[in-house]
Amino acid sequence: MTDPGDIPAPSTAGPPACLADFAALARDVLAPEIWDFVDGGSGAEITRAANRAALDRVAVLPRVLTGAGSPRIGASLLGREQAMPVAVAPMAYQKLLHPDGEAALAAAAGAAGLPYTLSTLSSVSIEEVAAATDGPLWFQLYWLRDRGLVADLLDRATAAGSAALMVTVDVPVLGRRLRDVRNAFALPAHVTAANLPRGRDELAHAGTPGVSAIAAHTGALFAPALSWSDLEWLRARTALPLLVKGILDRRDAVRAVQTGVDAVVVSNHGGRQLDGAPASVSMLPEVVAAVDGRAEVWLDSGVRGGGDVLRALALGAAGVLLGRPLLWALAAGGRGGVETALALLAAEWRDALTLSGCADPAEARRLRTVTGG
Repeated sequence: MTDPGDIPAPSTAGPPACLADFAALARDVLAPEIWDFVDGGSGAEITRAANRAALDRVAVLPRVLTGAGSPRIGASLLGREQAMPVAVAPMAYQKLLHPDGEAALAAAAGAAGLPYTLSTLSSVSIEEVAAATDGPLWFQLYWLRDRGLVADLLDRATAAGSAALMVTVDVPVLGRRLRDVRNAFALPAHVTAANLPRGRDELAHAGTPGVSAIAAHTGALFAPALSWSDLEWLRARTALPLLVKGILDRRDAVRAVQTGVDAVVVSNHGGRQLDGAPASVSMLPEVVAAVDGRAEVWLDSGVRGGGDVLRALALGAAGVLLGRPLLWALAAGGRGGVETALALLAAEWRDALTLSGCADPAEARRLRTVTGG
């Protein structure tokens, strides 16, 4: 169950002062079963809790007298300059949070100069989201049983101007998310898998006691036996920069690099897949060492603010994916809520660089860390 400490109340009656403040605002406006769908993890939610606890144990040693008073907060990622070393994580069915869904979140990310990663299971189509944002659009691919549909999604994403492709590799089946099972969670009629052919998401709308309709749908849709040969096929089929999301073991990171990926995303899916897997940040240094500069390494899972971006870079990451806090902001205020959240993130990140004595993200990657204190 949710630890009340995970949902801090805003400290004042005024506007949010940090990304965490949006959680309570979102919970106030969302139906309980939708809050649980977004907030929950798998199993006993051990890994979900571990992500935050592990990040909190990473202490960064600041430098002093560096003369770095006005840091540059942008970074070059996948060969392109971004406003921060941050991208929006892929997250499904955002119309559950707000009527404008993915279009609103993508527009806010674009206005902030950040990449937006569109999920295969978006509730707004690739083409509509591409039209809604001026920023870089990345497309996240779940591996489907229908290889023809995979190829069609790749072609559509490319035609829509996607700047990168992210394949998620840690979902052969959906983790057993007990909150959704207990709620018999199913998609409401107005929320659809907009990138799939009509009717291919019927199972996601079929509520059954003791069953997660989302899990039933993905079980029928996803290919459970994704292999390295599939990744090789994907690498050969697209010239887009390729990120592989869902790696925790350094051996898999090395194999991914040998396959020709451009970035490895260290992720446990926000604690929503294998419960009992380690916190993503705990595995980050091993993966960074194993990759040894041959590809970028990103951190996903548990990131909640600018201080976490600093932690990730000090441990060797090139950037981070930011997920749940932006869904909270979307629920609380639509596009404007997300723009406010991203402005707060930029301020936190700038402060983190300044207070650690860093002139830019490259210097943050040279900071030392202490675990546990």
